[in-house]
Amino acid sequence: MRLTMFDPAPIGVVFTRGPEHRLAYTNAVYRKTFGDRPLGRPLRRTFPDLAQSGYFDIFDRVLATGEAEVLTAVPIDLDFADSSREGTRYFTFSVSRATVSDGSRGVLGVVVETTEQVTAARRIRVLSEERRRALLRYRSLVRAGSEMVWVTGPEGGVTEPSPGWQRVTGQSWEEFRGDGWIDAIHPDDRAAVVERWSRALREVQPRFTHAYRLRLVTGGYRHFAVDAAPVRDGDRVIEWIGTCRDVEQEWQDARREKLLARATAVTADTARPDEMLAALTAVIVPELADSCTSYLLPQALHRTPGTALAAERVAAVPRQGPPGPPPHQAEHLGPDSALVRAADRRRPVHAVFRPGSPPPDITPTGTEPWLAPDANSVVLLPVVVDGTTAALVVACVNGDRPPLGASEISLLQTLLERAHTPLRNALEYQRTRQVALALQHSLLTEPPDVPGLGIAVRYRPSSSAAEVGGDWYDSFVLRDDAAVLTVGDVAGHDLPAAVTMSQLRNMLRGLALDREEPTGEILRRLDASVQTLYQECTATCVLARIERPAPGLLQLQYSAAGHPPPLLVEADGTAHFLDEGRSPMLGLLPDPRHSTAVHPLPPGSTLLLYTDGLVERRNEDLTDGLDRLRRHASTAARRPLESFCDELLAGMLTADNDDDTALVALRLSVA
Repeated sequence: MRLTMFDPAPIGVVFTRGPEHRLAYTNAVYRKTFGDRPLGRPLRRTFPDLAQSGYFDIFDRVLATGEAEVLTAVPIDLDFADSSREGTRYFTFSVSRATVSDGSRGVLGVVVETTEQVTAARRIRVLSEERRRALLRYRSLVRAGSEMVWVTGPEGGVTEPSPGWQRVTGQSWEEFRGDGWIDAIHPDDRAAVVERWSRALREVQPRFTHAYRLRLVTGGYRHFAVDAAPVRDGDRVIEWIGTCRDVEQEWQDARREKLLARATAVTADTARPDEMLAALTAVIVPELADSCTSYLLPQALHRTPGTALAAERVAAVPRQGPPGPPPHQAEHLGPDSALVRAADRRRPVHAVFRPGSPPPDITPTGTEPWLAPDANSVVLLPVVVDGTTAALVVACVNGDRPPLGASEISLLQTLLERAHTPLRNALEYQRTRQVALALQHSLLTEPPDVPGLGIAVRYRPSSSAAEVGGDWYDSFVLRDDAAVLTVGDVAGHDLPAAVTMSQLRNMLRGLALDREEPTGEILRRLDASVQTLYQECTATCVLARIERPAPGLLQLQYSAAGHPPPLLVEADGTAHFLDEGRSPMLGLLPDPRHSTAVHPLPPGSTLLLYTDGLVERRNEDLTDGLDRLRRHASTAARRPLESFCDELLAGMLTADNDDDTALVALRLSVA
């Protein structure tokens, strides 16, 4: 046969000669496809870029056996002449042995490209498999109990039943279809859900995600996350498909972290327990409750369980409506109060009930103010510090909001743990004050009865529970019938100052009783003892001795160590300070010297010794306080001695005095 007959053929034709398969002929279609390969070379050298070398073996078999072979849609990888088509291409080959007109034998190959047919078929198979798998996945999701799958039309109305949705919400198909699903959303979340879903439909967003509370068939609500996407046919949206997944625990965890972070921020610079509780109350509302009230229990250490409870309301925050009752107001809670029960048991009291119908044991008569008319649940939380209930927190939820449950109570307790440190400090202050005041009162004895003299004493502690002073007074009679009066003040406002005060007071009494010597000498010996036994201590003191130098006469021998001067008020109201006998405070100088002064005491006069708490005020010069004392004493000079002392305290002390005050007043009888 003549090979030139294949020149116009619309398919590729190639002929090779001999056992080396030297390339002898290619037609135009073949050359266009595989390139203009040089003739006369063995086939293996002519196609060095052919990746599938096994094809050369086919030529060997056909030449040797004479049996034709056909390969259908096989891949060919080489450098094609048509560079615009890259990658693997597919061809069908027919290879047979042939003899040409010159008598030479070889192999004739006929080649047809089938790349487009193979690619189209493969694409159809892949698409079919993807659709099959998508259908299987969809059916699996519909059957899955953990997720709800739903389908809507392009405008948003539900078009297919969702067994998962019905199982979770209890909505029937008739209730669910169209826009009926919105009725299962929590009322507070509906507006945001509808607005965002409408925008997603309008803008055809590639993905819609949101979280909302969904009403359960069992009652109450849980948080679900919705994830939806449009289904397209070309450029047209034919439907939306989405899932709802229960994310209640994830939401609870996120809320917990957010609230704890907020609580940390608002209490970072707060040390006072009332401010700490007020700040935490503002965090609790509205995140966890619709109203919250916090109480401090200032008498927590002294109260017997089962008895009435005195509480200081430090915060009352409602979610809406009129403001709560003002803070820093005392409340008296009877023994039958649920708050008292929570404080005594040191564990939460929790109740869930129909809105507006609390159980009687939660709100006995006269205790409803902290419970809203439509409340559905309440928890009374005792804040227990070192075994003592130091505070109480009442949290309420109202209306159709989900009632307070175990998770909310646990989170409330965690939030309130931040108040433990300031509450512990407050309890420590109470304990310190209790011990110090007991110590002080054990030493502040009643004055002695002295013929011709009236003696009155007063002690007023600081108004601050954190302040325990070292003030003292004393009065006694010596063996020579002289009366001794003294007041003093140890530096410091804590329990160690009170203890040191008691020791100095007793030491001074012993030194005065030991020897009959001038008051300045007694203070010198006291000063030396202070510097030996209490090296870090300083104190002020006035020591006065009332003597009878002659029948019918009285005189004052006194010494003042760094202390405000005694005040002498005569019967006619003339008042002046006794400025002699002054010396430095105790514990200040290494070689102390204390002077002694003597002053007559006229009949009917009043001698007043006092500590600086009576005359000192913040941001005021001491001379102003002394002048005020002199005026008040002059005005009250004709009052009985007990009334004289009370009027001085009433006129001199303020409601927020921050220092202890001790005074001793001596009144001489009229001759």
